[in-house]
Amino acid sequence: MNENLFASFITPMILGLPLVTLIVLFPSLLFPTSSRLVSNRLISLQRWMLQLVSKQMMGIHNTKGQTWTLMLMSLILFIGTTNLLGLLPHSFTPTTQLSMNLGMAIPLWAGAVVTGFRNKTKASLAHFLPQGTPTPLIPMLVIIETISLFIQPVALAVRLTANITAGHLLIHLIGGATLALMSISTTTALITLMILILLTILEFAVAMIQAYVFTLLVSLYLHDNT
Repeated sequence: MNENLFASFITPMILGLPLVTLIVLFPSLLFPTSSRLVSNRLISLQRWMLQLVSKQMMGIHNTKGQTWTLMLMSLILFIGTTNLLGLLPHSFTPTTQLSMNLGMAIPLWAGAVVTGFRNKTKASLAHFLPQGTPTPLIPMLVIIETISLFIQPVALAVRLTANITAGHLLIHLIGGATLALMSISTTTALITLMILILLTILEFAVAMIQAYVFTLLVSLYLHDNT
């Protein structure tokens, strides 16, 4: 119980060198590929899930928006596998780092916004000033809409960071409480263990849901600008 509560969020180092790059590249090695004409069940399941998600997420886009399909599918796979691997004991989750999540959110948001200003300049500028706005409120509304636009990538990154970090902290706290209660009250420890198991199952769902939500919001930003 004397372990630092935030020790699992510290970037791992070997000989003074951060291992974040290796950790980020590791999930890409977990996806099987096949050069055979008939795929096995795992690859077939993987393709079916990708087709299902891409159909739901990219069905609202026009031709220009659908060119982002590969990038968005790669994004949801990366975030989902990174979140799931972070639930393993003594592992490091890169998506608990706000800097990394900002590094994903800002370029994707900026690409969508630049695409909008390039292809639909008038419509993009019209978002800053709703039709029928009273003249005295025009400067204030322009400032508010500008702030709301620039806060979108920050909201994306903070949402992902907060949800993953909160889940890991809860698992850490309840796990430590379970170990401490085993020597005091076995019945209470068993109840706490059941809560820990249910929370772990919930965290598996949260890991996938947060990957989907992050990618879906990027897709919606893209839809508004294409």
